[in-house]
Parts: sequence; structure tokens; C-alpha cells
Amino acid sequence: DRIDHTALMERVRCRVKDKRVLALVKAFLKAGILTELGENKSTTTGTPQGGILSPLLANIALSVLDERLMEPWKPGGTMSSEGKRGHRRRKGLPTWRLVRYADDFVVLVHGTQVDTLAVREDVEKVLEPIGLQLSPAKTQIVHLSDGFDFLGFRIQWRRKRGTDKWYVYTFIADRPIRSLKAKIRALTHRKSQQDLRSMLIRLNQIMRGWANYFKHAVAKDRFSALHQFVWWRLIRMLQVRHRWSWKDVRRQFTTPTGRWLPITATDGTELFDIAKITVTRYRWRSNKIPNPWATPA
Repeated sequence: DRIDHTALMERVRCRVKDKRVLALVKAFLKAGILTELGENKSTTTGTPQGGILSPLLANIALSVLDERLMEPWKPGGTMSSEGKRGHRRRKGLPTWRLVRYADDFVVLVHGTQVDTLAVREDVEKVLEPIGLQLSPAKTQIVHLSDGFDFLGFRIQWRRKRGTDKWYVYTFIADRPIRSLKAKIRALTHRKSQQDLRSMLIRLNQIMRGWANYFKHAVAKDRFSALHQFVWWRLIRMLQVRHRWSWKDVRRQFTTPTGRWLPITATDGTELFDIAKITVTRYRWRSNKIPNPWATPA
């Protein structure tokens, strides 16, 4: 799949004044694609979906959306302070907030469904001049109690168990879990002849990266279930490969006292236990996002 950014280049020229940056963008577009066979194929338009240039162009093009929806949040704007936002709500006027990551964004609206439809129409009008339109399949208007998916997370307003208080919870969406399980199934086919060490290394890489991304959600139960899923996939593969019975499995992976040992290759490579990842929810960042790089003087 490819994204055609021809319609966006005019927006890029308006936003980027440095000719060297524009030359670099054009060079990226003309660079072509390196195939899995090592062949360099030229391209006529666009940039590969998932390429490093796509989010750059999306950020430049959609800056017009940021300016339009976040204008009231600037100093002196009608939603620039908690008091002004509260005043709007008391008068029955909506408030909204844009959250965007490259070309994926969500607009949170405090108001009625009519207010939300009006904001959506405003977004469509902003995107039309730059040749963009909302995807009907991916664009939805939902109540927060019904929840919505964003960047792999399921965000939903729910009542806290055992209380009458309602909170916004962040869960792992179903699609990333299905995708992860599909990768694990492909690696742990029962008749696979790949050596256990290479398989464990690849599984550990996949699961460690996946868990570090989702560890800030309500994920503890999911992590435990996924570890059980991976463990059983490997055990069944080893049973077929070595013609082990369940007694052979216990003899191989338990201590004399009956305690289970992690699945380990001959060189000592162990299966990563995703359930041991520490889940950290509700991080307090104050008004700043931590930045590992020094700010230029």
C-alpha cells in the first residue's frame, strides 16, 4: 500500500520555507523502494506507507487542523482556562480537545451529539482544501461509555468495580492482541524445524517490545493470558518434535520439588515472561513530557 502525497506538497511548500528541507523531502520521494530481494525500484509518486516520510508530511499537512481546533486553547482564547471552559459548559456551549499522532487523531467533545457533528463538519471543511477527507470506515462518533480504539488502545469510560464512581480506563484493543497471536502462531508451528534458541530469541524480541508499548494500560491480566498462550504453543511444538508425553514435559521443565522452570534452550536462552512486566498506569507528567535530549540554547 502507498500513500499519494502529491496533493500535500503544496501545503508542505507553504509550511516549510527552508529550501534545503524541501530538497530533502523531494529526495525521499524520488529515492525508490528497496525490495526484499535487494532490488532498487523507482517510484512515480508517493511514499511507502509506514515509511519515515509519511508521518513528517502528515504532521506538516495536518498542522492546519491543529491551528483550527486548538485556536480557542491559546492564551486569551475562549477555552484557554478552566474557568472559561466551565463558563462555556454552563451556557450549554461545547468544548473540545484534539489529540493527534501523525495522521491518526481523535477529537474529544464535551457536549451533545449535535455539537459533535458540528465539530466533525468543521474538520471536513478544514481538510478539504488540502485534498484530504475523513475515512468513512475509520471515522466514528461514539460516546465515551461505549469506548473507542486509538493507537492500539481501547479507551472507555467505566464504573469502578465496587463503587459508584466513573473513570476513563485505557485497555489494550483486540486488534493488537490478534496480530500478536498471529505472529506467535507463525513462529511456533507444531511441525516447525527451527532451532529452539532462534525461536526463543525472536519471540522474546516481539513480546518485550509489545509489552513495553502497552504496559501503561490495564494490561496485567492480558499479559498473563498471553504468557500462557506462548507457553502452551511451545510445549505442544516440543511434544510433537520430540514425541514427548506429558510426563516427559514435566521431567524436562520441573524441579524435583515440582516447581515449573522456564522453557530454556541448550545455551541458556529462556522464554521471556511477559507477565513479569511492571504495569505503570496514570503517570503524572505535570505540564511537561520527559525529554532525553538536551534543549538547545
